[in-house]
Amino acid sequence: MSTVIQVEHLCKVYGDTVAADDISFEVEEGEIFGIVGPNGAGKTTTVESLIGLRRPDKGTIRVLGLDPTQDEDALQQRIGIQLQEAALPNLIKVWEALDLFASFYMRAVDWRPLLDQWGLSEKQNARVGQLSGGQKRRLFIALALVNDPEVVFLDELTTGLDPQARRSSWGLLRSIRDQGKTVVLVTHFMDEAEELCARVMIIDHGRIVALDTPKALIQQVRAESQVSFTAPPDFDPSSLKTLPGVSRVTEERNKVSVFGEGALLAHVATALAQQDLAPGDLRSVQATLEDVFLALTGREIRS
Repeated sequence: MSTVIQVEHLCKVYGDTVAADDISFEVEEGEIFGIVGPNGAGKTTTVESLIGLRRPDKGTIRVLGLDPTQDEDALQQRIGIQLQEAALPNLIKVWEALDLFASFYMRAVDWRPLLDQWGLSEKQNARVGQLSGGQKRRLFIALALVNDPEVVFLDELTTGLDPQARRSSWGLLRSIRDQGKTVVLVTHFMDEAEELCARVMIIDHGRIVALDTPKALIQQVRAESQVSFTAPPDFDPSSLKTLPGVSRVTEERNKVSVFGEGALLAHVATALAQQDLAPGDLRSVQATLEDVFLALTGREIRS
């Protein structure tokens, strides 16, 4: 597998704000690479430097072997971009937007199949101002693919979408990867990064605080797992405190939560069964990337 993006010691400062502070990483061909963190962390500045919209103060960047500041025209022909603030005139029709964008490239694909692929065939004569939020997002993805790019940059793709539209967008992103393309996904949604990305880079205050697979990041932090269930009124939760791996047990309005490590769910289920209890809502809550972020930075992710 070859490296398609190389970043070494990227720095970018705006006045007193350090947006990118000595950032170095690589992206491999064919992966969905996530850049996550709260707003203002430096995610968008990093991506805009990769695509030539920002000139770094220091550092070296190569995308497909090209320098974004020196080879911008050549690079634009080979990448697809959907930025956070992407917008189109409300009166332009869907097919007109695709046809217009195709005219910008030397190697544009036939945009008509993109209408089918991204569920826009019935809206091809609709004006952009008439589209729903989800339809606009799909159109922006189609526009980013009209030149058959090798690398696709998607910045905050699902912000503002309802849960159903977000999940639908996840399927679309997987289909881009399955076409052999490399995807750089910028998001502040940790569940999105955990679900989609082969590797995740967490940025906070312009610095990389972690970079690895979602599974490895969660294992490194060793955040506690949790098992919860609704207990009968006469249940004594202290009976679970001596189970292997248990660190603490809490109870609130008959809702019992057991925290710890290891095979926590199995131990709790066995202990309850020995007391002739089988709660229907017994469930395990595993550590997530958001737990990783909280452990590494000590602050919440806010949109």
